[in-house]
Amino acid sequence: MTIDWVDFTPQAALGGGVLIGLAAAAFILFNGRIAGISGILGGLLRPVRGDIGWRVAFLAGLIAAPVVYGLFAVLPEVTVDAGAGTLVAAGLLVGVGTRYGAGCTSGHGVCGISRMSPRSLVATAAFMAAGFVTVYLVRHVFN
Repeated sequence: MTIDWVDFTPQAALGGGVLIGLAAAAFILFNGRIAGISGILGGLLRPVRGDIGWRVAFLAGLIAAPVVYGLFAVLPEVTVDAGAGTLVAAGLLVGVGTRYGAGCTSGHGVCGISRMSPRSLVATAAFMAAGFVTVYLVRHVFN
């Protein structure tokens, strides 16, 4: 493994992590809810009266934030080294895993671990391990 020292931006990564942590803390403090993206999006599939507005606003903020950031700074170039079929399969597998795991990386990994939830600790360890194994297999075994 090598680090691209020219494009290595630990300050931006630290700043982003701090912002995610503050946003998750503020969300639970002021809204009493966990900032789990799959749960927020899933709640729109079976909407409850009076519960739609904040969900739409949250998801719109996720989309608007990089757009606004791009007005003031140069966004990094995005390259995807996978075909459409691989991306569709990956998306479906993530969706199935999110459903079976009763949450996603934001709900379990950010919010659950910070609350020392045993279920979230196990879920985060499981999806991290699955990710490690998948990357190893795709890059070193099936390549």
